[in-house]
Amino acid sequence: MRSTVLVRTLVSVTTAVVIAAGGLAAAGTAAAAPAPAEKAAESTQSVAPLSVNNLGLSVSQAKKVQRSLPAWGYRGEMDGYLGTGSWMALQRYMKAYWGYNDAIDGVVGPNTVKALQRWMKTQFTYKGPIDGIAGPDTRAAFKRYANFV
Repeated sequence: MRSTVLVRTLVSVTTAVVIAAGGLAAAGTAAAAPAPAEKAAESTQSVAPLSVNNLGLSVSQAKKVQRSLPAWGYRGEMDGYLGTGSWMALQRYMKAYWGYNDAIDGVVGPNTVKALQRWMKTQFTYKGPIDGIAGPDTRAAFKRYANFV
């Protein structure tokens, strides 16, 4: 009987030690200092350029647009996904002809959309405002361009 009590006590003590060690290990990682804000910003910036924005174009329509971009520095695949490289080439084109006046960064922000709207208004029957919002009329005009090229 005494050996049974001893075994139970050892098992209980061992279990308590393992649980405490696990709790301390978890507390140690929880109390670790967070990464500096600059590191977080760097990782966010490295993800952003990988985004794709076809503005409503199908893959086949986006491929047509990409085929028109090598003269403007596009060196990526003709994969039908308008990512950073595609938009940088479009920004270069729009800077040369349609009043784009922001960074060539491949981000489809309001200034990119405004230049796109100016272009679409002149040649692809966009009738909406130059407001930097890629609404249904902007997207429809961009589709007309994609079907044209």
